[in-house]
Amino acid sequence: MKANVRPAGMIRARLRGPDARSGAIKFGRTLVLAAILFVGALAGGEVHARSLKLVALGDSLTAGYGLRRSKSFPVQLGRALEDRGLKVEVINAGVSGDTASAGLARLDWAVPKGTDAVILELGANDALRGIDPEVTHRALDRIVTRLAKRGIAILLAGFEAPRGLGDAYTRRFARIYTDIAKAHDVLFYPFFLKGIALRPKLNQRDGMHPNPAGVRVIVRNILPMVEKLLERSKLARSARNKGG
Repeated sequence: MKANVRPAGMIRARLRGPDARSGAIKFGRTLVLAAILFVGALAGGEVHARSLKLVALGDSLTAGYGLRRSKSFPVQLGRALEDRGLKVEVINAGVSGDTASAGLARLDWAVPKGTDAVILELGANDALRGIDPEVTHRALDRIVTRLAKRGIAILLAGFEAPRGLGDAYTRRFARIYTDIAKAHDVLFYPFFLKGIALRPKLNQRDGMHPNPAGVRVIVRNILPMVEKLLERSKLARSARNKGG
């Protein structure tokens, strides 16, 4: 059997001429385009695969005062989200004793670049200290405004002032959160300690800070809102990627 082998000269002849050069150019352009699309697909995959970064910005209720780190709100929330198959990095940016104004002062470094969403839990210490609600309102409003400008999705967690401060103060304080949520169209969870406040079995000895069981209740109650927050953050990220 004769092997079907063409002389090298014949092959070179086929590659000569304007048609061959045009075909080679087109083929080269196709390869370049394919490479660009492939790299872009990989980059896009990395963007979508990257876990969402959720910062819990708050006071001792977020920080986990009196608890082991593994029992704090951010850690328990992270586990709950993982159980639902959600890839989320939850960062604990809680500082015990912080007021809304103190949270505003540390905002830039407490909420790092690349943050997709924030749970804003501040104001409890303002109420306990009887701080003028206008001061608290102004600080929280600035926090929300600055986060929104960064394209960060926000879940505002409210707090109820102690009744001992009087009905007028209690009403003024409650309006802080409802007014901000409405003005900025952010997700709103009215009372962070819902189902926890005044229940000794769910609080530490001081009666103010939740114990591990209490934190589990907080996570269970707020989880549906956090899932909505993450959906908003995905949409915001997608918009940023298209814009960039």
